[in-house]
Amino acid sequence: MLSSVPGLMSTYTLSVTSRYQACAGEAHWCAVKSILKYLKRTKDMFLIYSGGELILESYSDASFQSDDDDAESQSGFVFKLNGGVVAWKSSKQDTTTDSTMEAEYIAPSEAAKEAVWMKNYIQELGVVPSIAEPVVIFCDNHGAIAQAKKPKFHHRSKHILRRYHLLKEMVSRGDCRMDRVSSTENTADPLTKSMSQIAHT
Repeated sequence: MLSSVPGLMSTYTLSVTSRYQACAGEAHWCAVKSILKYLKRTKDMFLIYSGGELILESYSDASFQSDDDDAESQSGFVFKLNGGVVAWKSSKQDTTTDSTMEAEYIAPSEAAKEAVWMKNYIQELGVVPSIAEPVVIFCDNHGAIAQAKKPKFHHRSKHILRRYHLLKEMVSRGDCRMDRVSSTENTADPLTKSMSQIAHT
């Protein structure tokens, strides 16, 4: 069986269960056993890279205030090189957000930092000529995309922590570019929601 995302589907569950390492209960242990069973069943899956020009792209997503314990949001991003996943991250945001737009704006901010690192690394290798182009970060939230492209700060976004506005600088500098993707096509979606909530496979 072939898949482009072998361990990706268990990332969200692993991120959530790791929060309870210090005081794990029976339900947490059952969840960890399920993750291990899933990984065992999918051990023969592997990444597939299509031919052609090597293109690095990223997908980012967030689930607004999804943590029942402290109402913090979950962020996730995926990097693909020619259709094959090369890096991903799923983590709880370290700040409480006021809106879906804010949560969705933080996710590509984190992805942009990773994009700059990956772009510099690939440039040093000298094997991907297209890496000089901005890395496209796909996002499914119009407000977050508009916020990243605005050159000036707006009164509605002045409360967002300054470190997340680094995304604006990276977009204006040409390191990355924000583009829209539908929620059903967003590869980062499984990193922010439980498997039962995912609409696509």
